[in-house]
Amino acid sequence: MAPGPPGAERGNGLALTRSIRAVAFGEVQNGLQIYLRQINEVPLLNAEEERRLGWAVINDNCPIARERMIRANLRLVVSIAKNYANRGLSLQDLIEEGNVGLLRAVEGFDPAQGARFSTYASWWIKQAIKRALINAVQPIHVPAYMVELIARWKQAARRLEASLGRPPTLQEMADDLQLPMRKLRIIRRAVKAVKAPSQSPTDDNGDALNFGDALADHRAGPPAETMMRQDELWTIRKLLDAIDEREARILRLRFGFDGQEPLTLKQIAAEIGISRERVRQIADEALRKLNDQLNDDRPSRYFRPGAIMGDDTAAPSQRVG
Repeated sequence: MAPGPPGAERGNGLALTRSIRAVAFGEVQNGLQIYLRQINEVPLLNAEEERRLGWAVINDNCPIARERMIRANLRLVVSIAKNYANRGLSLQDLIEEGNVGLLRAVEGFDPAQGARFSTYASWWIKQAIKRALINAVQPIHVPAYMVELIARWKQAARRLEASLGRPPTLQEMADDLQLPMRKLRIIRRAVKAVKAPSQSPTDDNGDALNFGDALADHRAGPPAETMMRQDELWTIRKLLDAIDEREARILRLRFGFDGQEPLTLKQIAAEIGISRERVRQIADEALRKLNDQLNDDRPSRYFRPGAIMGDDTAAPSQRVG
């Protein structure tokens, strides 16, 4: 299917962007079904199209090329997000976070590396989703001023929905509350955080998931998937190396790294020789540190060049230059 003229491309991109926001902000009923139907109609890219569009983004900062790459890979985000369902966030939230990773991947993709975009983008999508999952299970402290803003948000949302007959858009919320969009986005994240579970996510049986369960099932698959799994394990190990040795040990025991069965707080307390409550405190603090590292916007601290080309000693790299 050949792309339409630039005007049509831009118009279609704008419509699809609205649909993405509809899913993220709840602007329409059954928004997820509409969104999935629309993205399934977008043709995929072949390798040559990926290279051409990638160079257009790098050399010309072309918005049409960027939009085309995003639209053609929204199905990839959904496919990956489904692997993380029932881990503590709704599928809509997982897709929204995955789309953030996709945007980063489009900006960082380097066609000269020779890898398919889907291989490169998958890593970024998964990282964005994992960050959101880790944030969702962290103990949350909401400042007093934010509690008031959240209350105002909820009141405005109910009032506008009653008058409009649909959930309000973020812009309509901003106009009603007379707050800038930047602050509205912060409040929206706080609202989501308050709604998120304060305990570890659970599986279908209601049992607590360990940290390994919060990551997608990476059993043996195609070579590209195996490579992505190696990259993720490399990143996790690097992050664990960056925190206190005892904290790292407790996390490894708690979440069953290195092929070991995860231990309970009581079992870890007996092995290390401290109280169960102290184990919990150390684990919480270690997770906070791990989360800080994972949310660091300077991925080059952890990535080494060459991994997306198949070097099993390195992790994925961003585009250089």
